Amino acid sequence: MQQTTQLQHEIEETLRTSVPEVEVLLTERPSPGMVRVTIDRPGGAVDLELCERVSRELGAVRERYALEVSSPGIERPLVKPAHYKQVIGNPVSVRTNHPLDGRSSFKGVLTEAADETILIDQDGEPVRIPYAEIRRANLVVEVGGTR
Repeated sequence: MQQTTQLQHEIEETLRTSVPEVEVLLTERPSPGMVRVTIDRPGGAVDLELCERVSRELGAVRERYALEVSSPGIERPLVKPAHYKQVIGNPVSVRTNHPLDGRSSFKGVLTEAADETILIDQDGEPVRIPYAEIRRANLVVEVGGTR
């Protein structure tokens, strides 16, 4: 799984006290001068007002980078083991750091989320993936708007 970066830690610490209802799902650097932060509000909606509030609270980050704060959307990223446990039975997409059995991209129904690994049913074949090997994962919304 992605290693928590120093920048993500800084963002989480800032928001823990100033906007405690927010969970930082993902901190990415899509380019050297930009930071993208994906937030969630367990039990509530992430709206424009909340994104603006978080952006204001992250003034120190804005001084160093262009900052984008967004909601997870319907194909929410999966970062922590708890995120995977919440979506067991739903389709997911997973990219790994290194190929596993010759593949580094997997898509299928998440059937298990243990402490160290996940299990995906990919076309009837079980695929076990260690969290440590996951580069990026997200929930997949199927046609028709169902998970």
